[in-house]
Amino acid sequence: MLKLYNSLSKKVEEFTPIKDGEVKMYVCGPTVYDKAHLGHARCYITWDILYRYLKFLGYKTTYCRNVTDVDDKILKKADEAGVEPSEIAETYYKSFTDSMTALNCLKPDVEPRATKTIGEMIAINKKLIEKGHAYVSGGDVYFDVKSFKGYGKLSHQPIDDLMAGARVEAGDKKKSPLDFALWKEDLKHGYNSPWSKGRPGWHIECSAMSRKYLGEQIDIHAGGADLIFPHHENEIAQSECANGCNFVNYFLHNGFVTINKEKMSKSLGNFLTADDLLQKFDSNTIRFFIITNHYRMPVEFSEGALESAQAGVKRIIKMGREGELRDEASIQEFTDAMNDDLNTSRALAVLFSLTDKIKQAEHKALYENTLFYLASVLGFNFDLREKEEITDEALGEIIAPLYEKYDIEKTVAPKELLVDIIKIRTEARANKDWAKSDEIRDELAGYGISLKDSKEGTTWEIN
Repeated sequence: MLKLYNSLSKKVEEFTPIKDGEVKMYVCGPTVYDKAHLGHARCYITWDILYRYLKFLGYKTTYCRNVTDVDDKILKKADEAGVEPSEIAETYYKSFTDSMTALNCLKPDVEPRATKTIGEMIAINKKLIEKGHAYVSGGDVYFDVKSFKGYGKLSHQPIDDLMAGARVEAGDKKKSPLDFALWKEDLKHGYNSPWSKGRPGWHIECSAMSRKYLGEQIDIHAGGADLIFPHHENEIAQSECANGCNFVNYFLHNGFVTINKEKMSKSLGNFLTADDLLQKFDSNTIRFFIITNHYRMPVEFSEGALESAQAGVKRIIKMGREGELRDEASIQEFTDAMNDDLNTSRALAVLFSLTDKIKQAEHKALYENTLFYLASVLGFNFDLREKEEITDEALGEIIAPLYEKYDIEKTVAPKELLVDIIKIRTEARANKDWAKSDEIRDELAGYGISLKDSKEGTTWEIN
């Protein structure tokens, strides 16, 4: 049984979806005004693994990850550059997408944009005003925090404590310092609404997009720990007041990436972009570095840690082979680890145990196939496998029986032998002797040698 740490209860709980066999999962996506950094990579790799694992368990999973393409930072950057906000958003959305693809993160099932969901945001705001949970002040609309008794249940802080820490700015149009904007007047960049030409507040965007694409109640809402307050707290308040029902059953949050014990962030200027990191390390190394730590714990960045990760992941990628054989005992160990609140460090230990079994086993395919299968659940990319140059001596040991089979003198070097055998097969293909051609191909495959035919000729490689 899958167990997950729920930020709402501050406990590890058994996961039970709203609808048997199906999971609705929403992850707060990027605000597209700059390049993704390692902190973003940690977040989206973490939830990519959860998505892959839910599907591994057999759940029909709908993964929705939004794109915030209307925001103060986007507008400021657009004004400074003298371009439309949509141009900034599109540029950095493409950059983000390219970075996630390079990190081998699966594309979400749904990826809504805030600018395409304005009508739904206006509709929720109207309902909140009608129900007495929101009020109009000038051209703005604010959520009345005191109208929702459950406010603070995610951050586990009494409203009085939150109120004490809030600041009231001069000229503030809010009734209370905790009240937050649902709609902001913006005559330059705004959209038409009943209150003003303006744009939505950040928090209402996610409530509208999750409701539109996943419904009023969802199983999992995930994101970085920095979103607990105020973003996710405010989402709960406005969604539950508008919809009249529970919003999310399981809130999941990943820890930060730190440099010198400080959170990596753009505001602190201590961040590394994902693209810069991918210039030095491949996606498997970055993913391995991230998941050696539990997803809820901080990860301290250092190049030394990534170099160690690079060495470790190579063992897995080198030995895994796609195939149908499965070692059920190893699969059970892996599942037990992942069911324990996504304990990826324990899951990696199972993978390394498989590499040891491969070295010791007479018939390796069972463990090679299992390693490939389970490592793929964690999102490792075997297409990045390095092809190592095999020595003549090693190749000779592999194909020794072929000398006698094809009546070729053993003085011929192993690589030359393969060239001669491929010539025999090429002649068979030219004579349309497909049976002989296939026989040679299949026989070489039995020695772990695959042939690839192209217009330029036939090449071989060791699997």
